[in-house]
Amino acid sequence: MDEQPEPTADPRAEKAAARARIEQQQTWVDPQRRQAMERGEFDDLPGAGKPIPDLGATHDPDWWVKRLVERERITVLPAALQLRKDEAELEAALDRLGSEREARAFVEDFNARVIRARYTPVDGPPLITMPRDVEETIAAWHERRAARRLAAPPRPEPEHRRRWWRRRR
Repeated sequence: MDEQPEPTADPRAEKAAARARIEQQQTWVDPQRRQAMERGEFDDLPGAGKPIPDLGATHDPDWWVKRLVERERITVLPAALQLRKDEAELEAALDRLGSEREARAFVEDFNARVIRARYTPVDGPPLITMPRDVEETIAAWHERRAARRLAAPPRPEPEHRRRWWRRRR
């Protein structure tokens, strides 16, 4: 079996083929863009009607990450600070949950994150947050829930309304 080497392609032919593909692409892309503009798909884009921000001499290659963080309001804290914040908001977060099973799972997840942070190298301020006792936290949750039920005004009884087909004329 004789293997014949592949014929080498002519560089000029490759360039011509690439140029033809680009020209063909432009003939397809331009009408698509024009139709989208006519439909108004570009009208409400963020930054429409505003000048393009000047990059100036201090160009930051991570500008898009900073804008994403600002736009999406992403907060990135070291583990110790995030756990402190979560602990401060723990009772309010628990009070929004509807069942004991959800509350228990929430506290157990918090404890797992605290323990995981304790066994990882410290990055940032020291970790002073301790795991919560699940049973005590759930008991306090039950007490707060019962107090809210007692403090809440009673729901008014719905009016007894006769159905339209049973009304007397």
